[in-house]
Amino acid sequence: MQSKLPAATANVAARTRAVRKSIWPARLDWIQSASGLALALFMWVHMFFVSSILLGKDAMWWVARAFEGTFIFGRPLPWLVSLMVAGILTLLIVHAMLALRKFPGNYLQYRAIRDHVKDMKHGDTTLWWWQVVTGFALFFLASVHLYIMMTRPETIGPYGSADRMWSEHFWPLYLVLLFAVEIHGGIGLYRLAVKWGWFDGADPNATRKKLKTLKWALTAFFLALGLATLVAYVKIGIEHAPRAGEPYVPAAEQSAPAK
Repeated sequence: MQSKLPAATANVAARTRAVRKSIWPARLDWIQSASGLALALFMWVHMFFVSSILLGKDAMWWVARAFEGTFIFGRPLPWLVSLMVAGILTLLIVHAMLALRKFPGNYLQYRAIRDHVKDMKHGDTTLWWWQVVTGFALFFLASVHLYIMMTRPETIGPYGSADRMWSEHFWPLYLVLLFAVEIHGGIGLYRLAVKWGWFDGADPNATRKKLKTLKWALTAFFLALGLATLVAYVKIGIEHAPRAGEPYVPAAEQSAPAK
């Protein structure tokens, strides 16, 4: 019996060393960070494209048709948008599945983390908690939005998007989605910069304070831009409600009024 114990102990030690040498946790963490960075940057670019409605209906129509390849192929190809949206949806699912590794696994863990956040009153821990909350909401809210864009790309435009906001009653969803995505993305980028030490410099603590200030400034900017854009679409949707479903015709293609 005694002769078997050292062998069993050696086997356990060997397995322990093998587990410790695994680099998969680090790989998954890197993929989660990379996918989060890609989604956050896409979120900002997407906001600028969507907010083109603030420059006028023709500007938004031009942006929508450009993504459909109209100015390259001579006609709109909405399936190009569907492909792009499918790629973003796939990236979102991958990021969400990897992030679930760090979510509370049951109610007891949730209570423990909630009490921990409440008792510590640590700024970065609180930011992480809000990132978890908004990330959970985004998995549902963003999925709805992306599914609609993927299956109905031809409706994207000044009137189609405005009708969706008002006549199809989507504006409450987009209002919540706006706050969730901007808060989640802003915190995510800040935590990525801190985690990987991208801008540490000579004084990491001072850099962290500057990054946090920049994070809130960017969040405020994109929230203001998003709210202004949402209001613009709702306003157009109210005005266009009697003719909901009618596509937008740019000024250059409208027939001249009869003299």
